[in-house]
Amino acid sequence: MNSSKQRTTLASVEDIFQAKVRLQGIAEITPLTFNYRLSELYDCNLKLKREDMQVVRSYKIRGAYNKMSSVPKGDLGNGVVCASAGNHAQGVAFACQQMKVKGKIYMPSVTPQQKVKKVKRFGKEFIEIVLVGDTFDDAYAEAKQDAVTNSKLFVHPFDDLKVIEGQGTVGLEILESAGHEIDYIFVPIGGGGLASGLGSCFQQLSPKTRIIGVEPKGAPAMYESLKTGEPITLNHIDSFVDGAAVKRVGEHTFRIAQEVLDDIVLVPEGKVCSTILQLYNEEGIVVEPAGALTVAALDFYKDQIKGKKVVCVLSGSNNDITRTEEIKERSLLYEELKHYFVIRFPQRAGALRDFLNYILGPDDDITHFEYTKKHNRESGPALVGIQVQRKEDYQGLIDRMEEHKINYQTLNDSKMLFDLLV
Repeated sequence: MNSSKQRTTLASVEDIFQAKVRLQGIAEITPLTFNYRLSELYDCNLKLKREDMQVVRSYKIRGAYNKMSSVPKGDLGNGVVCASAGNHAQGVAFACQQMKVKGKIYMPSVTPQQKVKKVKRFGKEFIEIVLVGDTFDDAYAEAKQDAVTNSKLFVHPFDDLKVIEGQGTVGLEILESAGHEIDYIFVPIGGGGLASGLGSCFQQLSPKTRIIGVEPKGAPAMYESLKTGEPITLNHIDSFVDGAAVKRVGEHTFRIAQEVLDDIVLVPEGKVCSTILQLYNEEGIVVEPAGALTVAALDFYKDQIKGKKVVCVLSGSNNDITRTEEIKERSLLYEELKHYFVIRFPQRAGALRDFLNYILGPDDDITHFEYTKKHNRESGPALVGIQVQRKEDYQGLIDRMEEHKINYQTLNDSKMLFDLLV
């Protein structure tokens, strides 16, 4: 991060204002709402920028439409093409419908049908969806080839100045709605389009605001690139926070991020899950994993933001309800409330009853149990999941297993075994 904040590569305020004009009647001016619970919890004045309430339920329509509407109409004659497995696809599809432009959207073959249907709904008869390959990279390669072969406009999800300027309108709206100076703004980072657009806006119009980027811990592409001094490609990522999990950030977005970001917070995926559940249970707000990143980061910045004026951008709400159980599971594991063991039970009558009577605490609960009796063996392994009410209860559970000489192995910290068995 560049503390001197010299302006060389930023998206200009004039161009961001032009993007705002293009987006009138297309993108919603989303609310900037004061949040009582979070303000009290962190002893600050905290507002949420509700891009989860955008027309396609994410900010992506801003960049996609600005890119498409800023080029000469003749350049759209052969149509547009993009690659995406989620929000960008919906943004491009909606832009195609609004502009009456033909679009072809490449998505990985493994994309859930729910997402495919959403894209089709936004694009209607103006788009064609092509499912190809197993990964985003496969779909991206096909889309780029189509654009070159058929002279179509390629709409990049983040690494394009017009896309960046479109995302920068989020920053303009925040500054126009805030009614006061902003000390800290937290913005999620995937490829970096939103952070670089919003960051360009804030650095020029509100340079005292500290801009904090937030990435999932399992996909720290911008963090590692800034540390190295150039964009790098990660070998492996955790794709759970799918709206912000990329292996490589953009060239444009990287250069702007170098200038505008004051810090990057890496948030564990389990913490993101806990935040998703808290926002739903406490606020009635539905967000996707990427949309929860900024609020999840607050715990890691609670000392710095005390008494300050803070904004968190909720980037989207395209969450798949079928992921709910996984979200709950990851949250419980992160909060250290659920623990998995391989336990070798004596193959005698009453062994499990003894475990329930003498090992489990009064508030402990067995949530998972797999066991097959093996003949001609003294003991047999069982995969056991135990949920405790407070994380402090875990040590008592371990102490009782040691006292009763239970033959066990913990799995939570053994990633290879955990992934294999659970």
